[in-house]
Amino acid sequence: MDGWEQALDALVRQRRRALTAYAFLLCSDLREAEDLVQDALVSVFGGRRLPHEVDALEAYVRRAIRNTYIDGFRRRRHWATLRHLVVTPDVQPPTGESTPDTVPVRIDVQRALSALGPRERACVVLRFYEDMTVAQIAAELSLAVGTVKRYLSDAVSRLEGMVGPLPAAHLDDLDAITIGGVR
Repeated sequence: MDGWEQALDALVRQRRRALTAYAFLLCSDLREAEDLVQDALVSVFGGRRLPHEVDALEAYVRRAIRNTYIDGFRRRRHWATLRHLVVTPDVQPPTGESTPDTVPVRIDVQRALSALGPRERACVVLRFYEDMTVAQIAAELSLAVGTVKRYLSDAVSRLEGMVGPLPAAHLDDLDAITIGGVR
């Protein structure tokens, strides 16, 4: 195997589940999350010189996942308007059986996240899942700090309206954000 093939193999074996979970946070659909990871891997390993360390490669792939999600939002939204015409709903498990897709709290959070716009959702995932500061999110998404604060403020307000108050401990570095907007 060439160096990039070994690096890809190591990345997929060691971090595939984490990358898929990350993509799932953005899109709330396992199949779409797997597709996002696949598209990101193809994008990252498509001809560039890359580091061979798994951690560095994972950072490239996570960025590609985010960019693919944000860029493909319109295409996915259009498909959502047509999907009911060709796709049948999954069968629900027997009563009393709990799976990750049937836990009410998880469904509430998934619905709440899906109500956010793609950039708001990306900011929320980076803040609460990646534990990034506002400045780090701004740098990662190539946005102004004030724009990130606005996205987070709007998203937190909408999420709190749907799932209840978010723990204040997670909002420590958002001191310039109030529920009503940017100070």
